[in-house]
Amino acid sequence: MLPRYDIAQSYDWNYDHAPSQPPEVEVAPCAGRWSLCGLPLNSPLGVPAGPLLNSRWIAYYAALGFDTLTYKTVRSAYRASYEPPNLLPVGGAPLEDEGGSVRETQGAYDSWAISFGMPSKDPEVWREDIGVARRALRQGQVLVVSVVASPQPGWTVQDVAADFARCARWAADAGAQIVEPNFSCPNVCTAEADIFLDPAASGVIAAAVRDAVPELPISLKVGLFPNGERMRAMVDAVKPFVNAIAATNSITAKVRAVAGEPLFDDLRRGIGGAIITERCLAETKLLAAITRDAGLELISVGGVCTAADVRARLAAGAANVQVATAAMIQPHLALRIRQEALTA
Repeated sequence: MLPRYDIAQSYDWNYDHAPSQPPEVEVAPCAGRWSLCGLPLNSPLGVPAGPLLNSRWIAYYAALGFDTLTYKTVRSAYRASYEPPNLLPVGGAPLEDEGGSVRETQGAYDSWAISFGMPSKDPEVWREDIGVARRALRQGQVLVVSVVASPQPGWTVQDVAADFARCARWAADAGAQIVEPNFSCPNVCTAEADIFLDPAASGVIAAAVRDAVPELPISLKVGLFPNGERMRAMVDAVKPFVNAIAATNSITAKVRAVAGEPLFDDLRRGIGGAIITERCLAETKLLAAITRDAGLELISVGGVCTAADVRARLAAGAANVQVATAAMIQPHLALRIRQEALTA
């Protein structure tokens, strides 16, 4: 059996117990020509920010047939993870919008509540490790590095933008091929949690990141938009500065225990997995038209679990399809998808 992330353990435990070496497996070639932001790819399959905590996790999933590998979001200073559970299996009706409710489940599961709080190792650690991750990739694979600011009391938008830009420059110097400012984290209660909902701030920060890394493609990670108007306003604000939009960064909901009591202090948490599949597909269809008009590429994330899901996202207009929850539960998933949906 292939190693996988142990949800019973902490973020730090899983960071330290990453697979020691990539598996040697046969990866089926994909039909067609694939790329992201002008960079050639062996396939349109990727892993978004979240599961890939360090270079060993990057190398592991790269060997298993994922070709766009996103280094988990990093900061300009150390940030501890929330206490476990960081990933809690949940079930319930499919989520259609923000602010719903899900219930803890025991036994078989395909969805979970996510509660990390965007932790980060010290910059000295992650900057060196990104270089190791880059060297682990093969031809036709691309390293994306997700970055976020760490707002302090009294900071202005310009201060936040400068911190984003600092992390972006460090990531580029370390070996990133694409920089991904994370404008959405559903389980953070501070100012960096929902930047994407403020078009003006999004534009200021995107411009600062572009100034910091003029030589690299930039992809923005965003959450679920409340409507098409807000979506278009944000895309219009950032389109002079970025190359792609990555959506969706889970859907928030309150979480109840098996017995019904509230968990996570009754605060919302981001929900990933099959429970958000249909809503994220609908978001992809709407966002694809808007990004196409803006001349941007679209990375579809959220609830991708099967080969049929991958085909649906590509048909909807995504240039790249990224898998988190399902890939963590089934590390071999890309191998199966390539056999079922993308075989040359």
